Amino acid sequence: MSAQPAEGRPEPVDLLVDWDLAARTAAVVGRPGPQLPRAEAALVVADLRSAAHRAAPHVARVSGLSAPAGEGVLVVDRPGWARANADAFRTLLAPVVAEAFERREHRPAAAVTAVGSRVTAAEVGGLLGFLSGRVLGQYDAFGEGPGRLLLVAPNVVQVERELAVDPSDFRLWVCLHEETHRVQFTANPWLAPHLVGQVRGLVGQLMVEPSQVAERLASVARNLPELLRGGASGSGAPLLDAVQTPEQRAGLARLTAVMSLLEGHADVVMDEVGPQVVPSVETIRSRFTKRRAGRGAVDQLLRRLLGLEAKMRQYADGARFVREVMARVGTDGFNRVWESPDTLPMPVEIADPVAWVRRVHG
Repeated sequence: MSAQPAEGRPEPVDLLVDWDLAARTAAVVGRPGPQLPRAEAALVVADLRSAAHRAAPHVARVSGLSAPAGEGVLVVDRPGWARANADAFRTLLAPVVAEAFERREHRPAAAVTAVGSRVTAAEVGGLLGFLSGRVLGQYDAFGEGPGRLLLVAPNVVQVERELAVDPSDFRLWVCLHEETHRVQFTANPWLAPHLVGQVRGLVGQLMVEPSQVAERLASVARNLPELLRGGASGSGAPLLDAVQTPEQRAGLARLTAVMSLLEGHADVVMDEVGPQVVPSVETIRSRFTKRRAGRGAVDQLLRRLLGLEAKMRQYADGARFVREVMARVGTDGFNRVWESPDTLPMPVEIADPVAWVRRVHG
């Protein structure tokens, strides 16, 4: 996983985190999920791949977006999801960390960085392990190479059992959401580079003090998953503690607004496909929404600490924005949101869709 520069010295980002150790730690921390007989597991994998393929024309019809065919779907277990995200986080952090190290007068001692990279790896791996049991799917637009559609098979099976819903309907419903994310990025190729630039810019701002580079790098690495999941967490979250200046807060608010748009739009599309495609969609949505809100006290505390409560609000806030804009200007009018960074909703517009309509449509 870790790259080596031509002169044989490790990349600065690998001095920060032992990424292989982070992935191994996540595999230990994350529970394996439902254990299926080999034949049944193979059927689940095949069904998820079929559902992802079947979702594509429905997403295109409802969203009004045209995107090239995908590279296929990667069905993974929890450790596979954690490793894929460790790779993506490394790719995102690498240039920012390299720049931060270049500003230092002296390179850290190898023994110091070795210990620090393992400590930070344990923290990053623990967080990825926790999240790996809660993610149903993901479109990975931020790693190296073309984006990938990931589906976490044990989590899909676990949730469909908990909700007591039709497995075929639920798997297609999940794939509709993730396929919408794929289309958002592939139909608008400027979007992923724009978001990457926003994330790297914000992370870079948190590393401006040379005397605090090591501490800030470790803090950013620990909290990057939160940042990429929308980052506006509640009181006491380390990421917001690090965001101090008005410029940093504004950057985080802009990123959160875009994540709200992406998640809300995917939620709207997956529901608007309708019962003619997913017959039990109303039952699934009702039970799934209750599941989001019905966690136990310990889980709710962890969610607040990790910023996942804010993630849930993003779905609701973004969906309200999308529905109100579509009600006023239709799907084609809403799709002007994808024209450029300038047409993305501002933070205040997520809560005031009329303001976005007025600004973009006049």
